[in-house]
Amino acid sequence: MATMTGLVLAASLAACGDAGSDEENSVDVDVSEDAAESFDEGTRMRELAEQGTIKIGVKFDQPGIGYKGATDEVPTGFDPQVGTILAASLGIAADDIEWVETISANRESFLESGEVDLVIASYSITDARREVVGQAGPYYVTGQQLLVPADSDIAGVEDVQGQEVCSVTGSTSLDNVAAEGAQPRGFDTYSECVDQVRDGTVAAMTTDGAILLGYAAEDPDNLKVVGDPFSEERYGVGYSIDAPEMCGWINETLEESFDDGTWEEAFNNTLGVSLDEAPEPPALDPCA
Repeated sequence: MATMTGLVLAASLAACGDAGSDEENSVDVDVSEDAAESFDEGTRMRELAEQGTIKIGVKFDQPGIGYKGATDEVPTGFDPQVGTILAASLGIAADDIEWVETISANRESFLESGEVDLVIASYSITDARREVVGQAGPYYVTGQQLLVPADSDIAGVEDVQGQEVCSVTGSTSLDNVAAEGAQPRGFDTYSECVDQVRDGTVAAMTTDGAILLGYAAEDPDNLKVVGDPFSEERYGVGYSIDAPEMCGWINETLEESFDDGTWEEAFNNTLGVSLDEAPEPPALDPCA
């Protein structure tokens, strides 16, 4: 994510911390009628369409990406809106989606156990993950940066060599920052990591720039995002490896949303509230 884009996005996310209305969580998408008939018998899509409900794992602590406050009925953010688009293609309305809080460390296990049907939780596509679960997409591409105290002299990843930098356990961010010479420290949630940065326990927090900007926008007097992106994070939709047919459906639905403007609407509703225009949708990986 470009630095100028980041500055604008930081301002646009200032109100995300208390976001939570149904209107904000809605994207204008048609719910398919008789959707089950469009899928082959025995496919997971047919099963979901016939049951009329779907369980989608999203983050609850990432303003702008996936956030659910204590008094909110449903999570808000770009990831839940992508989930709403996918559910609609199955004939499932937003009210019939069961949103399940999913942290970085349990995304694979939730898919393997059937705790959720899909994971849309800032879930970077990796070869290692594709060994145990399916990942379709990407539907969004961002880059890893640093969150530091507002008065910090840290200007980029080159300044944290030998220092403790936190992120969430199970994320690719810890491996990436370790490769840059920092001492990685994992926490269960992003909010715990942010608290460690605020009180000076660790030098910085690292993860995708879009996530960090949401936290900085909530507390601009004490936090800031610094440095150029030092990784490429390609967000994918996770599904069970036992249902490989879901990849084609996910990619087809995403492609349709790219073409008809619903993906852009979802982005503009969340990460791009004050941006002049949404980025170009990413190229989708072919299904195996």
